[in-house]
Amino acid sequence: MKSKDRGIHRAIGSLELHSPDGKRQYNRDLFAVVATRYDVVTRFLSFGRDQAWKRRLIRLCPQAGVHDVLDLACGTGDITLALHRQFPQSDVTGLDLTREMITRAQRRSRTCIRRHSGSLNFLEGDMNALPSRDESIDLVTGGYALRNAPDLDHALREVHRVLRPGGWAVFLDFSAPPSPGLRALQYGILRFWGEVWGWLLHGDPHVYGYIARSLRVFPPVPELARRARHAGFSLHYSPLLMGGMMQILRLQKPSRGW
Repeated sequence: MKSKDRGIHRAIGSLELHSPDGKRQYNRDLFAVVATRYDVVTRFLSFGRDQAWKRRLIRLCPQAGVHDVLDLACGTGDITLALHRQFPQSDVTGLDLTREMITRAQRRSRTCIRRHSGSLNFLEGDMNALPSRDESIDLVTGGYALRNAPDLDHALREVHRVLRPGGWAVFLDFSAPPSPGLRALQYGILRFWGEVWGWLLHGDPHVYGYIARSLRVFPPVPELARRARHAGFSLHYSPLLMGGMMQILRLQKPSRGW
């Protein structure tokens, strides 16, 4: 772990944020470092709202006709396990880029009471190269996934590829306000709060300062909606949370004949 810590004692650079390979490698190293504290720090960074937001994400998912589920950037598996409980007859898979996260998710899943006929699996993988067949998934979810995608447009196309016609994608993530002033304010708050917890938990302000830096290149809400439509999705009611700093994005792949 110390060698990985040494590799993260720097802020992600602009070239890495715009390079799929650079962003992928930085995220892999970063989340390997934070895996052991990830559950705790997400609560602190969200001012205790993280679990409530994720419960709302589950409620906004379709509640019928869901047989195969894929949870992207699953981290330690909290959304994946909630989906497994919500859809006990379904096959649910959590996917994450970082092996350390998958290891913790698998360990966490062993404490679950298995009274379901559906399956629960965790895989190490890249959301820009999903390991699912074309049109094989009914529901794709992600908590803080799209902002961390090595290539956002490619990730949206991959999600569209694996969804069955009529399938849904529901994502919780930070929201980038369209107003430059609000974006600057949000950036300042997130940078300060992230650097505080980076110092406290890792002795390194860059660890959670990444959130603010990655949001700088994440598209504002109208642009994100446009890019989702360009990837082939229709956009449904997508609530903004925490004064517009967070969002739950609900996308549907149109059924054939639309």
